[in-house]
Amino acid sequence: MNKKLQNFTVILEREDVGGYSVYVPALPGCASQGETRREALKNIREAISLYLWSLSQDGLPIPKRDLEFETIHLAA
Repeated sequence: MNKKLQNFTVILEREDVGGYSVYVPALPGCASQGETRREALKNIREAISLYLWSLSQDGLPIPKRDLEFETIHLAA
């Protein structure tokens, strides 16, 4: 079976105590963490795979979310 390649935007947040939290806005509740950026990205790839596998096991579609991202620059 051919699987369609999907792209997911992930958000990385550097934690005050070290490491990174990472989440996928298009997949509610899909989040992970890692001590390094590389580890966090590796972990979120696994989390996304498990999330998608779980949806397929339950016969549910991948959520379709119309998300837009923009960076705002302000003096603070």
